[in-house]
Amino acid sequence: MNIIISACLLGENCKYNGGNNLVDNLIKDFKDYNIIPICPEVMGGLDIPRKPCERLDNKVITIDNEDFTNYFYKGAYKALDIAKENNAKYAILKSKSPSCGKGYIYDGTFSHTLTENDGVCAQLFRENGIEIYTEKDYKNLLKKLDLG
Repeated sequence: MNIIISACLLGENCKYNGGNNLVDNLIKDFKDYNIIPICPEVMGGLDIPRKPCERLDNKVITIDNEDFTNYFYKGAYKALDIAKENNAKYAILKSKSPSCGKGYIYDGTFSHTLTENDGVCAQLFRENGIEIYTEKDYKNLLKKLDLG
């Protein structure tokens, strides 16, 4: 079974600041599955490092108020193509991210305020029937797969 996972959670230095969000046990926990790493922001053409971005309604803006929406949608659609090509039904994505966040993301004010919304890629995945988990709740996916 193929599972999409945000590359930053796997230790790839693709975060906006050049770092990562490594979750120590993630690779070990999914050793019996085919992990497919993605970073929609990089896939959409953004550099590492890059300016911090947040989603404001249907736009994605930088801290300098530049509109990076097209990069985010381009990367999200590339990630969706990869998920479809690999028949991936599940994704573990970085919480709060303007690309990958599920349920709550930063609100576009760059004040560390969360709002109820999905990141661009997470929304696209959800709209296409891909079940989304984050680094905070991925153990629920493990339980589901073990029971299945």
